[in-house]
Amino acid sequence: MTDKIYDVILVGGGQSALACAFFLRRKELEYIILDDQDSCGGSWQQTWETLSLFSPPEHSSLPGWKMPETEDEFPTKEETIDYLCKYEDRYGFPVKRPVKVKSITKADGVFKVETSQGLFSARAVISATGTYKRPFIPEVPGRNKFEGHQLHSADFHASEAFKNKKVIIVGEGNSGAQILAEVSKVAQTFWSTREEPQFLPDDVDGRVLFDMATAKYYAEKKGETYDSSKFNLGNIVMIPSVKEARERDVLHSRGQIQSITEEGVVWEDGTHQEADAIIWCTGFGYSTGFLNPLVSIGNTGKIPTDKTKAKETDGLWLVGYGGWTGFASATLIGVGRYARQTVKEVSDYLKA
Repeated sequence: MTDKIYDVILVGGGQSALACAFFLRRKELEYIILDDQDSCGGSWQQTWETLSLFSPPEHSSLPGWKMPETEDEFPTKEETIDYLCKYEDRYGFPVKRPVKVKSITKADGVFKVETSQGLFSARAVISATGTYKRPFIPEVPGRNKFEGHQLHSADFHASEAFKNKKVIIVGEGNSGAQILAEVSKVAQTFWSTREEPQFLPDDVDGRVLFDMATAKYYAEKKGETYDSSKFNLGNIVMIPSVKEARERDVLHSRGQIQSITEEGVVWEDGTHQEADAIIWCTGFGYSTGFLNPLVSIGNTGKIPTDKTKAKETDGLWLVGYGGWTGFASATLIGVGRYARQTVKEVSDYLKA
């Protein structure tokens, strides 16, 4: 426990926290980053081994320093972690880790941050904890009966663990398609989706998606309606591994799961499929539980905000949670504009 009161405490040590820290260092403010990871790199430390970005380095950079050129077109997990670690070192951000934030309260204009390393205090807090620690699995009838192995994509690390097994991949998003592409090389796979998977054209990657998100952002700032009918930003990006899976003709959905049995699943048409494992690529909620004493939190972890500013508690901001707190704000290149605006608001708040 310390009597020191920081101007700002950043909760989280990944890309969103680093982007905010970049702009905070330009202000005459004393701040600290509390990261619950053992080392730098944020949630990228927990992702599966073959995960890659789907934008080239020049479109995958945080404010101030472009990601160096990478061996392949799209940066790998290890290259992304290396960039984040070097970015942190480059600017000498004050990071304390591992520090798990348990809860935050506020009294007399000061936030009290209870952590695994004692109590920290600040006049403002920026939450940048993302989603990775709150995986979502839908309640499918019989799910608890299954005697095989079930895991969320957050706990998937490599396909070799599923060699020669029957594996059901659930989810029609990018993670579902990418994990299907990997696991189908070593196992018999079955793809379960709520709707027929939709794929972007081969030449559309993160560059195009970011440009679209930017156009939408500025259109809405002007009170205009952006026509996003050309591409659906939620459709699957055809990165090399997914293209290769298409060549092997494995990108076919079996439809929705009606129920789960001890040995496998029952499809919508009533047929039964035996399985050794089910991998749930079904998304995430928001890792905001530690804010419960301060704000009302919905079932997904979402709280009322005006852009990145919390509506119910002055002095609290949330950055990098995707569409909720800003278009493309959960991406390396997209989080910068929200970090800049947030830090400006924080600075103005503290001056006032």
